Amino acid sequence: MVAEVKQNGVASKAQLMSVKRGEPTLVAPAEATPTGKQYYLSNLDQNIAVIVQTVYCFKRPSSGHGHEGAVADMLRAALSRVLVHYHPLAGRLGISPEMKLTVECTGEGVPFVEADAACDLADIGDLSTPDPTALGQLVYSIPGAKNILEMPPITAQVTRFKCGGFSLGLAMNHCMFDGLGAMEFVNSWAEMARGATELTVPPFVDRSVLRARDPPSISFPHREFEEIADISGMAALYGEQKLVYRSFSFDPDRLERVRALALAGGDLERCTTFEALSGLVWRARTAALGLAPEQQTKLLFAVDGRRRFVPPLPKGYFGNGIVLTNALATAGDLLASPVSRAAGMVQEAVLMVTDEYMRSAVDYFEVTRARPSLASTLLITTWSRLAFDGADFGWGEPVMSGPVMLPEKEVILFLAHGKERKSINVLLGLPTSAMDAFKDLLDEI
Repeated sequence: MVAEVKQNGVASKAQLMSVKRGEPTLVAPAEATPTGKQYYLSNLDQNIAVIVQTVYCFKRPSSGHGHEGAVADMLRAALSRVLVHYHPLAGRLGISPEMKLTVECTGEGVPFVEADAACDLADIGDLSTPDPTALGQLVYSIPGAKNILEMPPITAQVTRFKCGGFSLGLAMNHCMFDGLGAMEFVNSWAEMARGATELTVPPFVDRSVLRARDPPSISFPHREFEEIADISGMAALYGEQKLVYRSFSFDPDRLERVRALALAGGDLERCTTFEALSGLVWRARTAALGLAPEQQTKLLFAVDGRRRFVPPLPKGYFGNGIVLTNALATAGDLLASPVSRAAGMVQEAVLMVTDEYMRSAVDYFEVTRARPSLASTLLITTWSRLAFDGADFGWGEPVMSGPVMLPEKEVILFLAHGKERKSINVLLGLPTSAMDAFKDLLDEI
């Protein structure tokens, strides 16, 4: 019954929005940029070439900051200026002679769409839960695109609402930047819209600093790529039941209770909020899915390597500076142990990420061209430290922002929540029965 109500709610919201798009135009860099060559993407960029869609919502601009009809023109002009600095975004994805993803520096520009919604901004909800059916109308996708090579690195859509508010919807390929890089790009775009002539954090565009070693040297097992057999029938469960999305809020008091749980077992002297919360949701999801005791389950998450590389990556590095790390356990062992054990495995996975581990990961891809396997896996991605709400284009910060969808069914997103960003929303999708069980487990905290 919960799934039916949810499904009906999504449908009615999507119909209520009824977004009408105009024809896309191309926004090219405002000045000449390097063209006619290939822009190098590192091995850390190759593994995560998925489209990430986000929406930023703004109240009606005051008369002193451009009326609603001028918003799109202001954003378009500022985008043109910021693309001078981020010129690869104006190109198109291609394949290098080494059969890796690259960017063809064509300079043709970013597809930009203006749209109108037949509702007020308040009608779309609070963006606390991914909603591809409704929120997907606020982001522009290339019609008929069959693969990422047919999609530009980024598209932008400005949607005007009846109340005078508007949204900015972005579809960005993760191979172009990680969360921090994307945040710096959006904030730089906002700076240009506010009239800046210099960027606070200019992008460092040379990704060759992360080239593989010659010869490559693989010094770690890199179990993040390991294929795990599904002996618990998870594929059948996901195939038989609807995928339900939910958001679970953890305020500071609740987060402190989670940390206390992680420390209670005596395995850890200290742990971060991320380590404690990751251990908790890994155990809860494993239990909710009803995995067989002997089922291997893998936890993946990204660690920001910018300061962990030796030397550190340059400030403003335009690219993926994140490296996937992992923890493995059988479902039986994970559930038979306290939360402290799961949090401890997360902590061990964080500590494993040294300069040598990251160089080894770069070299591993160079030799194997492997992609991380998501079979029997939970992939946690955290936006809790990303200040996307600080994107002030001249009419104030967004009143809300969030993802349109999760890129894979195995992904859980940690998203900062609240005015002071001290709460965390945990966003995920699960089959209906597993979601009910997951909710019951988290309600105990």
